[in-house]
Amino acid sequence: MEFSAWITIASVCAAGAMSPGPSLAVVVKNTVAGGRLQGAACGVGHGIGVGIYAFAAVAGLHAIVDSLAEAIATMGAIYLVYLGAKVLWALSRASSAGGGDSAEPSTTAPGGRQGFSEGFFVAFLNPKIAVFFLALLGSFVPAEAGLLARSGVAAVAMAIDAGWYVLVALLLAASGAAAKLASHGRLLDGVFGLLLVGLGAWLLIDAWL
Repeated sequence: MEFSAWITIASVCAAGAMSPGPSLAVVVKNTVAGGRLQGAACGVGHGIGVGIYAFAAVAGLHAIVDSLAEAIATMGAIYLVYLGAKVLWALSRASSAGGGDSAEPSTTAPGGRQGFSEGFFVAFLNPKIAVFFLALLGSFVPAEAGLLARSGVAAVAMAIDAGWYVLVALLLAASGAAAKLASHGRLLDGVFGLLLVGLGAWLLIDAWL
């Protein structure tokens, strides 16, 4: 593969990673809830989830991915609803207990493992990511490219995605933005919970209509 092809692929992968959506919301939520460690772990998990689809595309598993697209879309939508409902439920319990005020920190328990799993499943259960990489390899990777080059493309895609979301988490934590957001814990939890439930419901309707 020519160097220009690598630059094009890297640019497209970067543009895809930077596009706002459920992934960004989950990374921000984890960073605010648990700090840079949890946010970075979420970014790494997301990158690995993306990498699975990138390597599946490299391996020529288009038919398998296509056949599972509807099931993946449904599970992904349900997972987003679950994440949002979990946040709203924790917020409701805290409110019922009468603890704290609107400035209470986020109610989500911190943890790198939690951040990693949420990042991974948000990526892995997103069929649009699978479609994106199947199209990417078909459009930008030459048909004569060998397995090593194709594997390199998948690795680059995974590294760019993980790198971007880790950078987002680190910048949020280092700039103090995460702490400022966390100071409005209850309000933020309500916004994130409703956002994730809304996104999940919209994706579920989109998958079945």
